[in-house]
Amino acid sequence: MMAAAKTMTVQERLKALRKVMAEKGIDAYIIPTDDYHASETVGEYFKCRKYISGFTGSAGTVVVMQDKAGLWTDGRYFLQGAMQLEGSGIDLYKMGQPGVPTIAEFLAEEIPENGVLGFDGRTVSITDARTYIDAISAKNAKLVYECDLVGEIWEERPALPFSEAWLLPMGYAGESRESKLVRVRRAIKEKGADAHVLTSLDDIAWIFNYRGYDIEDSPVILAYAYISEDKAIIFTDKEKFSPEAREVLEKSWIEFREYNDIYEYVKTVSGKVLVDDEKVNYALIGNLEMNAEVIYDENPSTLFKAIKNDTEIGHTRETHVKCGTALTKLIYWLKHKEIRGTVNEIDVSKKLEELRHEQDGYLYPCFGTLSAYGKNAAIIHYWPTEESNTTLEDKGLYLIDCGSTFMGGSTDVTRTIALGELRDIEKEHYTAVLKGHLNLGSAVFPEGMRGVNLDALARRPIWDLGYDYKHGTGHGVGYMLNCHEGPNCIRPAFAPDRGHRGVLMENMITSNEPGIYIEGSHGIRIENLILCVKETKETYEPMLRFEDLTLVPYERDAILPEKLTDEELARVNAYHKRVYEIIAPGLTAEEREWLAEVTSEITR
Repeated sequence: MMAAAKTMTVQERLKALRKVMAEKGIDAYIIPTDDYHASETVGEYFKCRKYISGFTGSAGTVVVMQDKAGLWTDGRYFLQGAMQLEGSGIDLYKMGQPGVPTIAEFLAEEIPENGVLGFDGRTVSITDARTYIDAISAKNAKLVYECDLVGEIWEERPALPFSEAWLLPMGYAGESRESKLVRVRRAIKEKGADAHVLTSLDDIAWIFNYRGYDIEDSPVILAYAYISEDKAIIFTDKEKFSPEAREVLEKSWIEFREYNDIYEYVKTVSGKVLVDDEKVNYALIGNLEMNAEVIYDENPSTLFKAIKNDTEIGHTRETHVKCGTALTKLIYWLKHKEIRGTVNEIDVSKKLEELRHEQDGYLYPCFGTLSAYGKNAAIIHYWPTEESNTTLEDKGLYLIDCGSTFMGGSTDVTRTIALGELRDIEKEHYTAVLKGHLNLGSAVFPEGMRGVNLDALARRPIWDLGYDYKHGTGHGVGYMLNCHEGPNCIRPAFAPDRGHRGVLMENMITSNEPGIYIEGSHGIRIENLILCVKETKETYEPMLRFEDLTLVPYERDAILPEKLTDEELARVNAYHKRVYEIIAPGLTAEEREWLAEVTSEITR
C-alpha cells in the first residue's frame, strides 16, 4: 500500500511558493480570501489564503515576497491572527491601526524597481487591482495576473463544488424572475448601459429565483450572468439543475452556458456594459474591455434584494420564531445541565444543530457557529477547533453567535449566557452592551438616514466605560441567501459613496450587535436582527424605526437594573413579554416554566 502524502507545514508551503515565484520572475504575490465572485464565504477549492498561511479567519489577504510575508486582516481577527501565524514566518498587519501600512503602501515600498507583482486575476476585484497597480507604478513594476501559483503547489486541492440547484417557489419568492428581470433591465437603461455582467452569486440567485449549496452555509451555486434587453444567460454547470428546472427557466427565455465560457463570451460583447467594480474580477474585466465600454456602478439587484417584499418578511418572521425556539431551548439546556467538565464548545454547537433540526423547514446553518467560553469569547470571530475546544464550567460567560437558513428566511443572533457566578466587571460590561443594543433598537429617525448616523447610539454606553469594539454594529441580512449583504449596514464609516450606500430603508433587515471584548478574560455581544419599518406615531417628518425580529431572552443574571434608565428597563420587560408570548407555545412544560421566570418583569 502506498504511504499517504506528507502534509506540508506552512513554512514548507511558503518555500514551495517562493520557488515557483522565482522560476516565473515574480517578486511579490498576492493571495486574497476571495473566490472568482468576491464571495464572503468561499468553498474549499478557493481557500488558497488559508492553505498558504494557516489563518482560518473569514477575511484577510496574504502578500508573499522572497524575504518576507504578511497577512492583512481587520480587528475581528487580531487575536486569532496573532495566534495562528505564530512561528509561520508570516507577519500580522493589523488593518486600520496607527503606523500599519496598507497592502498598497507595503507594495509601493517593498517591490523592487522594475519588479513584477503577481496574483490570480479571477480572485481580485477591479477596485483592488487598480489600487495595487497604482502602488507599483512609481517603481515601473509590471503586473502578471494570469497565474494561480498556489494551485501549482497544492497537490491535493479539493475539486470545484457541485450541488443540485432548486427553484424558489413563488409562494416563498414573492416576485417572479420575469418581474425581477424587468426591473433589472429598466435599471440597466437608467444607468446608460446596454447590458449587465454579474459575478456575485447571491445577486444571480435572487434574480433567477433559485438556490443551491455550492458553498458551505451559503445557498448559492457557482455562476456568472449576462443580462441585456433580449438575453438572459446563466453561466454555470447546467447539470446542477434538473431537466424540469431547466425547462422552467428556458421557458422564461433564460439560456444556459458553461461556467468558464463567460471569459470568452465577454470578449464578443460590444456597447456599454454595466458591472460592479467591487465584485467583478480583474481577469473578467480585461476580457470585457476588448470590445465593450464598461460602466462601473453597483449591481441594481443589490438594492432590490435588500428591500424585502411582504412575502419575504412574512416568512422571515415565522423563521425567527423557529430559530428563537431552538436557541431558547439551548439556553435552557445550558442552564440545567451539569456543565463542569461535561460539555465543551463544540458540544454546544452540535446540540444547537440537533435542536434546529426539530424545527420544520430547517435547511442548514448560514455560517459556522461561534461558540466561545470565557477568554475565547474575547476573540471576536472565534470558531472552536479540536485544539482550542474549551470545556464549560459553572461560572463566567459563554457567547454563542449563530445563524440559520430555513425554508423561508435566514437568521443571525448572538447571546451571551451566564453559566454561574459572574464577576461585577462582567455584569457591568454586559449591562453596557445591553444599553447600546437597546439604544439602537429603539431609534426613531428621519427617512434617508444612513447607518453611519446611528452607529454611535450603540457605542455610546460602551465608550462611557472607555471601551470600543472593532467591528461594525450592523450588517444587512439576505433572504435565504448570504448572512451578510449590502448595501444597508451600521458602522462608523463607509467606503466611497454610491448614492444609497448605507441608507436605511423600509423593509431592510439589519443586525444590531454591539459588544465588549477583554483579551484574556471575556467577551460579550448581544445581537438581534431588526426590520426597518415606518414610524406609525404622528411626526413632523417621515420617520422610520426598527422592529426586533429575533426572539430570544436576554441574560437576566448579567443585568444590573440600577444601571438601566426607566425607559431601558421598560424596553427589556416589553421585549421579554413578547418573547414569552411567542416562544412559549413551542416549549415543553418545564422549559415554559423556566422561560416565564427569566422573562418576568425586572425591577430595581
